[in-house]
Amino acid sequence: MNKQLFGKQSRTGPLLFLFSASSLLLVFGLICSLKWGQSPVSWQILYEALTYQGHDKTHLFIQTLRLPRAFMACIVGIQLALAGLLTQLTTKNPLASPHIFGINAGAALAVVFGLVAVAGLGNMGTIIFAFIGAALGALLVWSLAGTGNKQYVRLALAGITIHFLLSSLTEGLIILNQQATDSMIFWLVGSLSNAAWTEVRVILPFLIGGLLAFSFMLPSFRLLLVDDEIAAGLGQRITVVRAISMLLVIVLAGSAVALCGPIGFVCLIVPHIARALVGSNLTVLAPLTALLGGSLLLYADFISRFIAFPFESPVGIVTSAIGAPFFIYLARKQGGAAK
Repeated sequence: MNKQLFGKQSRTGPLLFLFSASSLLLVFGLICSLKWGQSPVSWQILYEALTYQGHDKTHLFIQTLRLPRAFMACIVGIQLALAGLLTQLTTKNPLASPHIFGINAGAALAVVFGLVAVAGLGNMGTIIFAFIGAALGALLVWSLAGTGNKQYVRLALAGITIHFLLSSLTEGLIILNQQATDSMIFWLVGSLSNAAWTEVRVILPFLIGGLLAFSFMLPSFRLLLVDDEIAAGLGQRITVVRAISMLLVIVLAGSAVALCGPIGFVCLIVPHIARALVGSNLTVLAPLTALLGGSLLLYADFISRFIAFPFESPVGIVTSAIGAPFFIYLARKQGGAAK
């Protein structure tokens, strides 16, 4: 009895420290995002702006531009990280992500088509187009992969192929459209520069709904960690669980892509970092993935402000610069493990 109690305490301590450190990292990222940038502000002005005690240009700049942008980075980072975790669980592929499996590319193509075809397309209309494109991209990949023992290998090949196909169609649509603007190309790389309170209010219900659905389905998602034959032997409907998981991926990733563009590699690298820290226990893996996802995109957005200072750079440049070497490392590691 004492040994069991000691074992629980020995695991609780490091986990509590890890979550506390991750929370502090997120808070520090929020502070950095609010204080520094093209126009650094003093601590006093920052405090007055956050407590709404001042209403001059600097206070309004923080309240209407930097604060919603920081919240947007945090929300989108959480959504993309959880979407990546679910994609890896569903496909049983540690290199899987909505970005690689055509979901983000499908959403981006649909959004660009909607912006070109529909005049005055609002945020909600953009999200609807993104959902349709993400769903079609996912269905196309799964239909090409088929079924069988090598389905997960074919999923990876089909996903990469569809991703490049849809990305090429998106770029061609922008080139052929004479009214395509630099802002659309900027968005296509992944950007948070246009985030405002309107966008935060639009995406917040999808975050809350996604988190509630994830929490409710967490016991069922644990089935994705075991072989399908074992889950089926236990009387579980693994096909239904996998379908719900992919639907949740489409909601989380699709709404993020619709408002901020296809930001790459957050979905891929964050679940791996969280898994390396706490293992595969979804009860602690999921919240840590969310915390690290919000932190990563906050710091990436912060760094993007200084790449071409005083001009803005897309946050997707930073996440790709971090994620590409990480992806190569993972691919080599997986290849070595397979030998």
